[in-house]
Amino acid sequence: MLHTKIAITSLASISPLGKNPESIWEHYLSPQTLITTKAFKGKNEYVARIPAAIRTEIDALRQEDNKYKALDETVLMAILVSRKAVSEAGWLESDAFGINIGSSRGATQLFEKYHQEFLETGKTATLTSPTTTLGNIASWIAHDLKSAGPEISHSITCSTALHAILNAVAWLQSGMATKFLVGGSEAPLTAFTLAQMQALKIYAHPNDSQPELAEWPCRAFDLTKTKNTMVLGEAAAVACLEVGDKPNALGYITGIGYATDDLQHNISISEEALCFQKSMAMALQNTPLEAVDAIVMHAPGTLKGDTSEYKAIQKIFGEKLPMLTTNKWKIGHTFGASGMLNLELALFMMQHQTFIGIPYIQEPNPRKAIRNVLINAVGFGGNAVSVLLSRAF
Repeated sequence: MLHTKIAITSLASISPLGKNPESIWEHYLSPQTLITTKAFKGKNEYVARIPAAIRTEIDALRQEDNKYKALDETVLMAILVSRKAVSEAGWLESDAFGINIGSSRGATQLFEKYHQEFLETGKTATLTSPTTTLGNIASWIAHDLKSAGPEISHSITCSTALHAILNAVAWLQSGMATKFLVGGSEAPLTAFTLAQMQALKIYAHPNDSQPELAEWPCRAFDLTKTKNTMVLGEAAAVACLEVGDKPNALGYITGIGYATDDLQHNISISEEALCFQKSMAMALQNTPLEAVDAIVMHAPGTLKGDTSEYKAIQKIFGEKLPMLTTNKWKIGHTFGASGMLNLELALFMMQHQTFIGIPYIQEPNPRKAIRNVLINAVGFGGNAVSVLLSRAF
């Protein structure tokens, strides 16, 4: 239970949508997906990539500090968005703030590079271990920002970013901190990572015979689809959290919940997503159901994932459902960063009072206003988090 609301005083992201609020919103207003194809080991695969201009910024960051040349893109992207978020929130180097930024897979590209070198030579580079441990994300951000507070990295699969919020809220409510930088970063577009998703039989294929996949390869929350259509994307997104009312607040966290499923299978959640039922109920315990105007779902584009989350929402809200949406049809599944991008979409919808739906689904329950939005995320292990956002007036 929240004893006080938590203000979101800034949010910064890098994703296939770009990095500037204007371009991000413009992309959301378009029904076109940002999923394209890229060759991996000579075979085209669906992916959602960050723009080339941002890749140039990442390369420039490598040259800023000789130590940064050895860092993985998960860390470099996280540094860039963290700099922007802290600046926009008006935080100073003298401010004591915590950092909790994680990743589902961590230094994927660098780990695979070093492992390949080891297979070929039997040796590995000196910095292999420190640059591929998950903890190096928050540590390097703290180094870059000269932060004096606690620094925490973690992996809780696809709910990593929302678990970072959950952890920060506990710190903030305890009085052990007054400010926290939270989020997730993921650079998973490698042949080995895609092969793992394909081995699970959940990934979309460019040569699929379904004609509707040509326009929207990831059919997230399409409950009529007959095949799994998950697609991977890359992104980093962080937010600055502070306790209480703030004049620069973008929105407020007014409820938060979490739960873990009893696993029936190594990768799937229960048929009616009991973890989501529990996490949503916890987040909404002080809020009338009719006050929730929209839900940004996890909805990864898989048959079981989409259906089970929808069943959980039906169990909680009954027949009077909020407006339902997801962004994975547009930007793919960004694993540990996905929950923060869901939060970003919710903030944009509240700011512009415009619902961003799914182009191939007609919303049956339109609302006149968007005041409260529920955000969901879950990952392997059935570890769900739900966050209730309320509009800043």
